Amino acid sequence: MLLVGLLVVASLLAVLLVNLGRDPHTIRSPLVGRPAPAFSLVPAGGGAPITSESLRGRPLVLNFWATWCAPCLEEHETLQRTASALGRDLQFLGVVYEDEEDRVKAFQQRYGASYPSLLDPEGKAAIAYGVAGVPETYFIDAAGVIQAKYAYPLNEETMAENLRKIGR
Repeated sequence: MLLVGLLVVASLLAVLLVNLGRDPHTIRSPLVGRPAPAFSLVPAGGGAPITSESLRGRPLVLNFWATWCAPCLEEHETLQRTASALGRDLQFLGVVYEDEEDRVKAFQQRYGASYPSLLDPEGKAAIAYGVAGVPETYFIDAAGVIQAKYAYPLNEETMAENLRKIGR
């Protein structure tokens, strides 16, 4: 009985040690290391569709968000500040997840919008990216390859860490 107990405790310790230091908010995704799924989405407020193909050549931060999402509001300032500071070298796009255009426009008026947010009315882009909930952010390099996925509100530290993965 003592031997069985020791084996159970040793197994649990091994699992703990293997995951020690791993950020629980960094989500392993089968898309990391692969080309980003294609999309063609219209910006909130109107305008010509933005396609994933038109974005190649510069790194991209693709953030899935919603107005009803409290953690999305929490990270909004970090996204705004970073987009304003690095907007010449880096592209930022929001993709609206299960929300209404009028609410999106009101949110942008109240909290600001330094980058476009795209409407995904049928959720096809969210499905293609495997979005389970919001916020989820994808860091895509200039060649269009997903280098990281982060599913939690971004702060300055996590933003900088993930931007390094796409060469920024």
